[in-house]
Amino acid sequence: MPLRDMPFVLDRLDWMRAQGIWPNGLRYLWTDAFGVVLLVSLYEETGDRRWIDEAEALVDEVDRVLGRRRGYRIGEAPDRDGQYFHYLAMWMFAMARLGDVMPAYREKGVAIAKAVHKPFVIPGTGVVWKMEEDLGRPYPGYGLGALDAFDGYVSYRLLDETALADEIAEMRGLMDRTWPDLHITQDLGIGMMLWMAGFFPREDWAKAQVPRCLSTLDQMWVDPPGYFCRQPGTRDVKFAFTNYGVTLGLQAQDTWPDRVERTHTLFDAYRSGDHYDRDAITHVMACVSHLPGAMLPHGG
Repeated sequence: MPLRDMPFVLDRLDWMRAQGIWPNGLRYLWTDAFGVVLLVSLYEETGDRRWIDEAEALVDEVDRVLGRRRGYRIGEAPDRDGQYFHYLAMWMFAMARLGDVMPAYREKGVAIAKAVHKPFVIPGTGVVWKMEEDLGRPYPGYGLGALDAFDGYVSYRLLDETALADEIAEMRGLMDRTWPDLHITQDLGIGMMLWMAGFFPREDWAKAQVPRCLSTLDQMWVDPPGYFCRQPGTRDVKFAFTNYGVTLGLQAQDTWPDRVERTHTLFDAYRSGDHYDRDAITHVMACVSHLPGAMLPHGG
């Protein structure tokens, strides 16, 4: 069963605010997308409208700081230029979840999809991993994203299957080119595939990817002390935020609850001694894994 650890989440949110980390720190689209969904989860759990008010305020701030004529900049920091499709897809998922409460945000998500789909998608080939900030051309030095078609497919379907029917069909075509031979070997990618597959578990790609991902993930389990390494063969390389992505995916599949608990036990008190100790992505991902709620199908 998915976790519902409200005390952890509320304490961590209070700490982040006091430290100026989130939501009152630098904007970063991936973190803010997860954060919007977390606020929706808190609303669903408590019925307190202030969480929706906070979510709306956060969306306004992301629009103000990161919003561009088409799409959203990766982040506020100077080195976070350009646009990632998988970040945009996660933001669209956040609009779908907030749209469950306030339908105007679903319409907003559809508009984003319509604006960014064509610049990123090479028909019959794939989805560009990173684009220039104005979406005028691919960002130099980057290729195609391995999971981006899956990201778009899931977010588009959850937004509006009718309005985005053409875009969904195009993403599905790209998925069908890759999923039979796709073997994900990185921790966060595996976590996100397990999470996405939870929405459409009867589809062929999900049926193939879930056992494949779990098999690879099993090779990455380091016990003791209990964590998932970055990829097979790198037992000493670990990141808190990616492990929280894995534990989110495991909860979406309702599997390995003991490993979810062991991973949380380690990383909830873990200090890496680098910038990740204070980066919002670490702590927002932690909160989402402790209260996955609206991240999961039908609110978990």
